[in-house]
Amino acid sequence: MPAKKKRSSATKKAPVTKKAPTKKKTPAKKKAPAKKKTAAKKKEPTELPKQAEISIGMIGHVDHGKSTLTQALTGKFPDTHSEEIRRGISIRLGYAETEFRECLECESPTKYTTSKKCPVCGKDTVLRRRVAFVDAPGHEVLMATMLSGASIMDGALLVVAANERVPMPQTREHLAAMDIIGMEDLIICQNKIELVSEKAAIKNYKDLKNFISTTIAKNSPIIPISAVHHTNIDILVQNIEEHLPTPKRDEKLAPQMLVARSFDVNKPGQSPTTMRGGVVGGSIIQGKFTVDDEIEIRPGIRKGTKWQVIHTKIVSLRSGFGELETAFPGGLIGMGTHLDPSLTKSDSLVGQIVGYPDELPPIWDSLQLDRHLMERVVGSETQTIVQNIELNENLMLSVGTAKTVGAVSNVRKKGIEVNLRLPVCAEKGTRVAISRQIDRRWRLIGWGVIQGGKEKRQN
Repeated sequence: MPAKKKRSSATKKAPVTKKAPTKKKTPAKKKAPAKKKTAAKKKEPTELPKQAEISIGMIGHVDHGKSTLTQALTGKFPDTHSEEIRRGISIRLGYAETEFRECLECESPTKYTTSKKCPVCGKDTVLRRRVAFVDAPGHEVLMATMLSGASIMDGALLVVAANERVPMPQTREHLAAMDIIGMEDLIICQNKIELVSEKAAIKNYKDLKNFISTTIAKNSPIIPISAVHHTNIDILVQNIEEHLPTPKRDEKLAPQMLVARSFDVNKPGQSPTTMRGGVVGGSIIQGKFTVDDEIEIRPGIRKGTKWQVIHTKIVSLRSGFGELETAFPGGLIGMGTHLDPSLTKSDSLVGQIVGYPDELPPIWDSLQLDRHLMERVVGSETQTIVQNIELNENLMLSVGTAKTVGAVSNVRKKGIEVNLRLPVCAEKGTRVAISRQIDRRWRLIGWGVIQGGKEKRQN
């Protein structure tokens, strides 16, 4: 009998009717979130603004394929001016923007693309971030333009041709410029691999690795590519995503934009009633601007022997992805204003700084610099030793996007004072690239830090 009771008791405990409801609820709870997560992953992130969040420079020796690589990444060839097309080289700073996207169905590196449809599986891709490219000219006579572009770069691609010796003069000079501005986020692109044999490509790679071993780019990845055939572009995009992060920004700081371009958008013969105000373009380095903001532009314009600060209003903001109500740091922004178009035409305001009235840095007539000279002149074949700076010597200074020439009025043990022909607007502590005229070319010889100087009186 006791045995039966035990079996009877066991029989009563055997049913699992109490667990049945749990089984019914469990699938419902687990399946519903899974569907939502899948949908959320494929949904386009609407919180990203319609502007690029990072500016990446294209630097390197002339004719090594910087503009072709820009086209491979963005679909746009940056050399658009007639003289650039005729001569086949970049003369002005070129701009192009694109979207880096990811296919959730494919594996690395083929999942990285700039297309809305995956080129491998044909599925829709997801937006990762928007990116702007600044194509700097590589010719030696345009080094000042390259230095202007360097001031608005958050990272850079150093393009080196696999069919030429390493390093070429401007490869060395552009890398030195990155060192001057403290740019450590670099990727090396070994371009034109389609023009050489495997053995020659490996030798060029080793030469390149040896060259960068003593530079700021010593830890940078080297990606063999063919820009003209779009070879390894997906691997390059993957490396950009992994090695060139978006810088942290502080939107609460007083806004400042470095002007890299300015132009008149009106056509010849256009009716005065339909004409639009002048446009300034550049990169916001801190803070944010909104349509209808009152702004100031420094140093301003020359009136006779004096300079006058410009005041105007923002009437429109635009990036390569469309109109904006508010513009943030990152990428390149076009700012429509009420200015007379004659003031902005032909890049006449390049080098200026835009900000809120009375919140911009000082305007300097002269600069006191803490100087740092290189051992040898970069950018020339001879690699001559850099001589000390002398009194009354003319130097070219690159300050942000501004470039100015000045005469040395004082030489101290660790510093110099330079009287400027054109005033510049800059904070104390700003790095300045110093170039000297050698063989009728401005050659980069070092850098300095603004310690002070003579401020210009404002009118």
